[in-house]
Amino acid sequence: MKLALQKKTKIVATISDLKCDVEFLQELYETGMNVVRINTAHQTLESSMKIVENVRKVSSKIGLLVDTKGPEIRTTAMAGNAGVEVAAGDTVRISGNPDALSHREMLYVSYAGFAGDVPLGAAVLIDDGDLKLKVVGKNSDFLLCEAQNGGVIRGRKTVNIPGVEVRLPSLSSRDVEYIHWAVDNSIDFIAHSFVRAKDDVMAVQKILSERRSRIKIIAKIENRQGVENIDEILDCAYGVMVARGDLGVEVELEEIPAIQKMLIEKCQACGKPVIIATQMLHSMIEHPRPTRAEIIDVANAIYQRTDAIMLSGETANGAYPVEAVRTMSKVAIAVEKDLQPYERQPNVGIRDKVAIVLSKSAVQASRELPIRALITDTYSGRVPRYIAAFRGKIPVFALCYIDPLARELSLSYGVYSYPAAPLKNNEEFLRYAIRFLRDQGCIDSSDMVAVMAGNSYSSGATTYLEIGVVQNLISEINQEAYYAS
Repeated sequence: MKLALQKKTKIVATISDLKCDVEFLQELYETGMNVVRINTAHQTLESSMKIVENVRKVSSKIGLLVDTKGPEIRTTAMAGNAGVEVAAGDTVRISGNPDALSHREMLYVSYAGFAGDVPLGAAVLIDDGDLKLKVVGKNSDFLLCEAQNGGVIRGRKTVNIPGVEVRLPSLSSRDVEYIHWAVDNSIDFIAHSFVRAKDDVMAVQKILSERRSRIKIIAKIENRQGVENIDEILDCAYGVMVARGDLGVEVELEEIPAIQKMLIEKCQACGKPVIIATQMLHSMIEHPRPTRAEIIDVANAIYQRTDAIMLSGETANGAYPVEAVRTMSKVAIAVEKDLQPYERQPNVGIRDKVAIVLSKSAVQASRELPIRALITDTYSGRVPRYIAAFRGKIPVFALCYIDPLARELSLSYGVYSYPAAPLKNNEEFLRYAIRFLRDQGCIDSSDMVAVMAGNSYSSGATTYLEIGVVQNLISEINQEAYYAS
């Protein structure tokens, strides 16, 4: 059996147009990749389209996720492309002007209101915190900063101001352009960067609603505001990405483990997918084997019951991309054997209490009975996500009556989704599902399975749970059909 069908934790792999041929993507998919991420900070619309076209040649079930840049601040390009070297104690002037070239006398950043928003005494961190500056003076045009350590300031590097709220708009013109492109090309997810509050998510949703798009929004949590406002963010986002790179610059590093654990628990409580990202197997960009610390990091995220784990440079430009995906898959399979289903019932923002109770019952039954699979169907994707929230040990096979759902569920723990034409009644659903899954090699006639479906197809409601051996369930259907005739 392929690694992709043995694990329940989903893998998101960042792909660059420089390496996105169909054979490469096929190998990643068979090794365990479920979702392809396109980082718009390093792509153009044309190069992104190349990735999309090749992914769709591999499988219609691979989810496509596009990152926006969001309200980020960067240094501008350097005059002559040379960096500015500073030593501890040197002074640096910083001004906001996205169109100016930075040089030794003045470092420019992409946010025009920078000098006005940043107060005296604030820390300014350059290039993911490699260089720390302290604001020691300011006027309306620029900040006077003192270097706290030595380093080189280069163009187009990240700028963070921990604890300071800046008035950047949620979306740049480039973000808006990419969102419209995503709608035009039926992308599945938009991961919106630097989400600070509900309004940032709604800024993206407004465009999607105007375009009548079903694209799902993943809120990237990478600053303290996002952490503090997580409840309101979850009210309107489809899911969350814990982007530990910028988050580790915005908050103290020792806070990251507790924040990660809290965010996973929050998402699981409301049945929404959560992705853990940033430097999970970073050493595999250059080396064929990961460090032991990286393996433990991946394992801990799975023990905390994340839905998905993400690779960035490892697959976008690393020397060992397939090995990185294979490593993640093997760790997931090993850890999942040791996990027990979740006991607490998700109850935040849940719309269908009946489906939640049935989902919990199905997962609990799988602990007491030799159930090999849970089979369900869906028009919305809600029920498979509810089942995933309990992190059961058996796979969930979901027949999706709306085509994009098969990709939207590519982020949900333990869910294997398949497009299907709408079926007339329960008997037709069960007959088709069992035949289809047997043909796919997912179940055998002697397997015990649990089936969750509904008697009211007009409303799409899930109303019953049935447990039985496959061949007996088929016999019951045939018997009912005989007496009905």
